[in-house]
Amino acid sequence: MFRLGLKFLLPLVVLLALLAYALVPLTESLTLSWFHRDLDVRARTIGNTLQDSLSPLLLENSPSSLEKAGALLDKVTKDERLLAVAVCEGDFELKIRSALFPPEITCRYAGEPQGVANETGRTLELPGGDVRLTTVGNLFLVHDTSFIARRQRDAKTYVFLLFVAIGVVVSVVTMVVARWSLLGWVKSVRMLLSGAKGHVPLSFAMASQNREFLPIMKDLKSLVRDLEARRASAEEGIQHWTPKTLKNLLSEEFAEDEVIVVSNREPYIHKRNASGGIDVQFPASGLVTAVEPIVRACSGVWVAHGSGSADRDVVDARDRIAVPPGKPQYEIHRVWLTAEEELGYYYGFSNEGLWPLCHIAHTRPIFRTSDWETYRQVNEKFAHAVVKDAKTEDPVILVQDYHFALLPRLLRELLPNATIITFWHIPWPNAESFGICPWRNEIMEGLLGSSIVGFHTQLHCNNFLETVDRFLESRIDKENASISFQGHVTAIKPYPISIEWPPRWQAEAPSLFECRRKVFARHGFPEGHRVGIGVDRLDYTKGIIERLLSVERLFELHPQWLGKFTFVQIAAPSRSQLPSYRNFDAEVRETARRINEKFTGLQPEGSPPPLLLLVEHHEPQQVLEYYRASEVGFVTSLHDGMNLVAKEYVAARDDDTGVLILSMFAGASREMSEALIINPYNIDECGEALHHALTMPLLEQKERMRSMRSLVREFNVYRWAARMLMDAATVRRRNRLLKKTGTWNQNAKSFFSERATTPR
Repeated sequence: MFRLGLKFLLPLVVLLALLAYALVPLTESLTLSWFHRDLDVRARTIGNTLQDSLSPLLLENSPSSLEKAGALLDKVTKDERLLAVAVCEGDFELKIRSALFPPEITCRYAGEPQGVANETGRTLELPGGDVRLTTVGNLFLVHDTSFIARRQRDAKTYVFLLFVAIGVVVSVVTMVVARWSLLGWVKSVRMLLSGAKGHVPLSFAMASQNREFLPIMKDLKSLVRDLEARRASAEEGIQHWTPKTLKNLLSEEFAEDEVIVVSNREPYIHKRNASGGIDVQFPASGLVTAVEPIVRACSGVWVAHGSGSADRDVVDARDRIAVPPGKPQYEIHRVWLTAEEELGYYYGFSNEGLWPLCHIAHTRPIFRTSDWETYRQVNEKFAHAVVKDAKTEDPVILVQDYHFALLPRLLRELLPNATIITFWHIPWPNAESFGICPWRNEIMEGLLGSSIVGFHTQLHCNNFLETVDRFLESRIDKENASISFQGHVTAIKPYPISIEWPPRWQAEAPSLFECRRKVFARHGFPEGHRVGIGVDRLDYTKGIIERLLSVERLFELHPQWLGKFTFVQIAAPSRSQLPSYRNFDAEVRETARRINEKFTGLQPEGSPPPLLLLVEHHEPQQVLEYYRASEVGFVTSLHDGMNLVAKEYVAARDDDTGVLILSMFAGASREMSEALIINPYNIDECGEALHHALTMPLLEQKERMRSMRSLVREFNVYRWAARMLMDAATVRRRNRLLKKTGTWNQNAKSFFSERATTPR
């Protein structure tokens, strides 16, 4: 704005200076003419007045009368502008004069044509200064003209000051009008660019109120559409998304930008084993499964809680370690939490409060003020860790899941120019359900510090928009799915998450035949035995109890499967410090024991058990073996954002056989309609679905599986990441355009000063 004003004011100042310079001679000429005319008029007035008084005295022509006449002349010359007066007679003889009449002047001056004949004045230069001579009849008046020079100087000064004042007033008025016009134009640009889509009719309707904006509105609208079209064409132009294509795309869109991922769970955990050595585990987590390939493709930094017993032993002085082991592609920055912090932030507020609140699984959420305070403090700790990792003032930050609802707002304050994408991996409930949280507003305000907030499904996006509309004073654009809150616009978008394709572990996995052989040998299954698989954390939202009851119902409805079918449930221990999870663990074990005992005497002797419950951690390679060895994948989530187990099972079936049974309450059911979609609360329906899966013809299996595999292959995790990151790139381009129009509040000094002063 300053440079723009300078460009305008400099020519204006030069123009005014030239104009003032041209007017100075004219001012001098006019003022001189005015003053001379004034002296001439005064001279005639004085002369006419004196003639009446002098005539009798001159006619008397006595010494006393002449003395009186001289005194009268002296009295008249007390006027500051009248220097002297004289009376001339005959042949230009000086008869009477005032005391100060200059000796250099004689009555002969009065006889010159411009003097007596025309009663006009003339100017003479005398040693004491300039004088003006005027004759009125036989009176000869000498005027002091020194005041004219003073008045001319004053006049020139006044003219100059007048032009300065005019220049200042014009400049101020012009700058105010320009500023007002610019703000209006910028407001229109912002309304135009705030749309998440290429078409923003509401924004354009508002922008049209600014007439100055109309000539370029069409061009700006086309520009925004081009930005979106470029992203869409880039995404659609790639048929098979791989780490390489994602990396190539990111190198174009984020050539010099850094990518930072923040999550509670780390992708690799180092644990001390019984012999004192260190084992590396890849945790059973849908989040890790989805996000880890992105960080590898981007060579970014992953900030996570260091929870392994040997995590501290393997990091460097900066609390970082390069992973994957043996072939490092990115770094993990481990953040250390005390036992009290982990208890309040993770087990308390996150998993006893937010987790049951967001999942409709009939478990009452528990909210404690102490947990909330710890949750807030841990979010602040992670914010400082991210700032410490940021090498630039505008990194791309991917915030993962409900553990960090406050983090986006904190990062926005510390890194105002960052592009922050928050992905909420669990469902977002309706406004009534979320409204019971005592700190609902703080959570929503924290999330709205993001540039983009992503959910698995459009339903979850709609729930979030409704919740914000219900509880926060904000402006919501439902057409473009964006929220304007406290001057910042956040886009709300669905990004159905997926898995990497092909699965990383599958390239080195044994064939389906070999996997089946190994699993059968491990558990003593006879040749021709039928196997189903379920893979979950021991969590009450996964519908594990309902799944076991469905297996029980299968045997009740179709007892011919006794001794011929075993359902294997892999259940990784999870959050065992919480009473609700310990109780659930015990309930699952007891249900499995009861069902096995129930059918022990009803199936052939020596047959495998109906249920095989494996409550232990399994590495991805081991889980893949079970996927490939089983003929039925069973997912019975009671409420799930997406559920990647369903997609992992489909990806593992590279012979196009197998049947997926999928809960209608999992987000994946909206994409994978070829699965057998069931209501996990309807146990009879689930039992019949198992029977249908076990008796489904091979041709139908292949048709369904090929369709689902095609979907998982095309819409894999790299495409999921690309959609988010390309949207982030669009936001960054839009913000850079705003910077160029002078509307972006960039404060690099604040960024670096925060980094320097923020406690670590």
